[in-house]
Amino acid sequence: MPERNAAIVGYGLTEVGKVFGRTARGFATDAVRLAVADAGVSLGEVDGLLVNARARTDLNLSLARTLGLQNLRMLSEVNAFGASAAIMVAQASKAVLAGEAETVVCVFADDPRKENTGGSDAYRASSLTATGFRSAETAAGFTSVNHRYALAARRYMDHYGVASSQLGAVAVSQRAWALDNPVAQMRSPLTLDDYHRSRWVVDPLHLLDCCLVSNGGAAVVVTTPERARDLPTTPVYVRGWGQAHPGYVLERGTEFGLVTGAAVSGPAALKMAGMTVDDIDLREIYDCYTYTLLVTLEDYGFCGKGEAGELAASGALAPGGALPTNTGGGQLSSFYLWGMTPLVEALTQLRGEAGARQVAQHGTAIVSGNGGILDHHGTLVLATAAA
Repeated sequence: MPERNAAIVGYGLTEVGKVFGRTARGFATDAVRLAVADAGVSLGEVDGLLVNARARTDLNLSLARTLGLQNLRMLSEVNAFGASAAIMVAQASKAVLAGEAETVVCVFADDPRKENTGGSDAYRASSLTATGFRSAETAAGFTSVNHRYALAARRYMDHYGVASSQLGAVAVSQRAWALDNPVAQMRSPLTLDDYHRSRWVVDPLHLLDCCLVSNGGAAVVVTTPERARDLPTTPVYVRGWGQAHPGYVLERGTEFGLVTGAAVSGPAALKMAGMTVDDIDLREIYDCYTYTLLVTLEDYGFCGKGEAGELAASGALAPGGALPTNTGGGQLSSFYLWGMTPLVEALTQLRGEAGARQVAQHGTAIVSGNGGILDHHGTLVLATAAA
């Protein structure tokens, strides 16, 4: 375990969802300003900036100039897709502990949704413009990320005997959390019958198995434990981190769909934190699909392989359950800002600011990020107490 723990001392979240007429750069600028204000620091004190953005947006390193930041000691773009938030926080933590910077902001923003178009159109372009082997996949009908995750989900379900209703239980439990989240996009009650009636996207995925598509931005401020003590907010300590990039290919004999990078990054983060899964109060899991939540819980060790579906169906993940998971509604019902979605909810809970959905026992949390088609994974272990 590190002798000192970096601290997250502020976060900022813009308006999220169907917010039109704004750019990723504009969202990022607002998110950074909100985060430093929350932390009680000035922009002039920021000496590190890490930027995460989807391709084909206007968000890049020049954000530093837009914000008027000068004399930065750390400036970089970080991209492992949905795993990026966890990786940025880990990089920022290492930097402040090593004395390479003192106050580092990590930011993600996106503007994929456009007026008068569906959410699925936002991410289809990357498949339709693929080259090389990926273009052969497109020609075969793999025209979206949904198709590729459907392969993983179907293999997982067939291998472990997971039922569609167990995927549905994830959607239902997370909607129950979202009902008490004022920033959630989806706040109407959801039943298992509603889930089964939702249209098919790609078998075995219904519409309600798939995450939202959102515009917005989020940022966090990472600093030293010494600086954190002088700031007005409740610090959240970064106790452990890990990442993994399995490099799976769609070939016979691989573990694609069955085991993810969570099986490496999760144990690594917990070991660094000096904890086990039994020490974790909150699970904020990257849930681009209901399937990814189940396989991540298993790979982290919260249950055996193939058992997470039964866990979800039992109500353990829902409000009042023994294993509160995705307590803001997750990417399925709250909002989708890549790895910032689970991170922001973890900070809200750990700081005791979640209102009606606040979990009573909230001293520790594990936060996951997943990127690509199970290509990348990042994990954070956060706590209200330093090591």
